[in-house]
Amino acid sequence: MDRDTMMKALEQSGTAYDVIIIGGGASGLGVALEAVSRGYKTVLLEQDDFAKGTSSRSTKLVHGGVRYLAQGNISLVLEALKERGRLKKNAPHLVKDQAFVIPCYSWWCVPFYTIGLTMYDMMAGRLGIGRSVPLSSRGAKKALPAIKAKKLRGGVRYFDCQFDDARLAVNLAQSVAEKGGLVINHMKVGGLKMDGDRVSGVSAEDRESGKSYDISAAVVINATGVFVDDILKMENPEARDVVKPSQGIHLVMAEDFLKGEEALMIPKTSDGRVLFAVPWHNRVVVGTTDVEKQHAELEPVAEEQEVEYILETARLYMERAPERSDVLAVFTGLRPLAAPAAEGKKTKEISRGHKILISSGGLITLTGGKWTTYRKMAEDVVDTASRQAKLPEKDSVTPTLRIHGYKEGVDYSDPLYWYGSDRVQIDKLIKEDSALGAVISESLHVIRAQVVWAVREEMARNLEDCLARRIRALQLDARESIRMAPAVAAIMASELGKDKQWESSQVETFTKLANMNILNH
Repeated sequence: MDRDTMMKALEQSGTAYDVIIIGGGASGLGVALEAVSRGYKTVLLEQDDFAKGTSSRSTKLVHGGVRYLAQGNISLVLEALKERGRLKKNAPHLVKDQAFVIPCYSWWCVPFYTIGLTMYDMMAGRLGIGRSVPLSSRGAKKALPAIKAKKLRGGVRYFDCQFDDARLAVNLAQSVAEKGGLVINHMKVGGLKMDGDRVSGVSAEDRESGKSYDISAAVVINATGVFVDDILKMENPEARDVVKPSQGIHLVMAEDFLKGEEALMIPKTSDGRVLFAVPWHNRVVVGTTDVEKQHAELEPVAEEQEVEYILETARLYMERAPERSDVLAVFTGLRPLAAPAAEGKKTKEISRGHKILISSGGLITLTGGKWTTYRKMAEDVVDTASRQAKLPEKDSVTPTLRIHGYKEGVDYSDPLYWYGSDRVQIDKLIKEDSALGAVISESLHVIRAQVVWAVREEMARNLEDCLARRIRALQLDARESIRMAPAVAAIMASELGKDKQWESSQVETFTKLANMNILNH
């Protein structure tokens, strides 16, 4: 997956496609894989990097949604549980079973959640991954050694899955490329092309070269997450907003805040939200919040009240009370929730289900949804698009399509397990050049070969692409990512043929960004 090759292919293959997808997050990449795997000529354009926004800033869960069950949204839970099972089968190198424990401090809590979660298990059917069981107070403490034991009456253990969001996005992009689709990052769509009153393509600018392209297609799909309204307004400046952004933040701490492999789940916090503390790459991710936002932005910032809310809630349950100084990184995402027609709904009550809209000019827009159901969303959108554009009707093959990197039985103690079947290629790089085995970060287990691989095979074009989404350093430890930045920039400059000025400019830009992911004490 090489960007220069993609750009050449775009120029040589003519500019007429079956499907153009705008947006390279979970939704867009899912749609691209769905379309190309059905044999449609497909191009995906992303203004920044794959999974730059919301799609790299999730709670890292592939789940049916216990809280949607509590809200009575049975159909969404059934769909998500089915997709959870499929994703685990299609990308076993990135998706693994995760045990969760709800600690109970009241007499009714254990039976209440045991009954509800048994129903959750039953809904998963053959795709279930483990039975929910009640725990004694001793059992709950053993499962979660770091939780407060005072007044603990027991707990309930249930199972969901955990994954790496940005790594899955990269693997989806690689899967699209392998099937002959074009996926191009740092390519901004600036307008829609019209043929009479029909949307017939896009005009886009390569943000690296400044060159403009007019690309035509039978159908254009708007999968830009929180930015879908910007694209809709390119066709109709009067179009009503269809997305209501909701901000969620996560705090990342050292693994000893949980002291174990099981995750903590608080089903109802002081303001009715759900809070998770989940082990992830030898760290603990704690979140999330749900704050209504008026405007979408590419780099949202955690609000002070959100940080305090997570710390205060975590302190109620954790034996060692987390302080601001314990936070290694904070990351912030905006959920593209489908805006309700009726005003006054709080964002946590707005459905996480997806909606497909068709404009008068035939632009297809996807809103809502979540990572777990990305494949089903894509299937629904491409079904709609193929009818709309009168493309040859073909059945979906993605329910059983193995995603790039597919590997069973990965060794999770290997810091490079997330590469799946590509792991051997990284070893091969080191065999060819032993200097690539040198360690860049002891604490994050990053070696030089990973940076080379990110540039050569994963389309990392700048320092942020690499440190934030290819090797996850920014989300695991923001300060350490700043320390690593000069070394990583030097390797990237060598691979990309860039000069020292590029290196220093990249380090400066990245450091500013990383500082936004560090809490001031």
